[in-house]
Amino acid sequence: MDLKDLKPSPGSTHRKRRVGRGIGSGHGKTAGRGHKGLGSRSHGNTPPTYEGGQMPLQRRLPKQGFRRTLKNEARRAEFAIVNLSRLNDFEAGVTIDAAALAARGLIPAGRKVKVLGDGDLKSKITVRADGFSKSARDKITAAGGTAEITTPTES
Repeated sequence: MDLKDLKPSPGSTHRKRRVGRGIGSGHGKTAGRGHKGLGSRSHGNTPPTYEGGQMPLQRRLPKQGFRRTLKNEARRAEFAIVNLSRLNDFEAGVTIDAAALAARGLIPAGRKVKVLGDGDLKSKITVRADGFSKSARDKITAAGGTAEITTPTES
């Protein structure tokens, strides 16, 4: 059997209906579209949600939730998270800021930094970040270092 031998089963295909070709065709005049109304027009398709003029379901149901607007999205602070255990890679007495963390590949460049208290700090370092958790601040000062906030918080 070759591709040239393939054909549809008998009775499974029909000739295309030629509408609007006169009275004798049986599909003349209105061409199977009935009389008047949107369905008879050339642009007369209705959207899938159309309910014949009845109030649509999406308008009958109450609104739910909220959509975060771009203004609110920009206002919300997105922090890059750094744990104390990652700061042990730096040598003692050095000042660590966002640029130093980005240079080591610990955070994406240009992001605000928040330091969390997971792990222990072994050396005395100065950490400058946009935010600290309480445990991180306590562990840094316990190791003899300082935790400095770079941007003032809005209250």
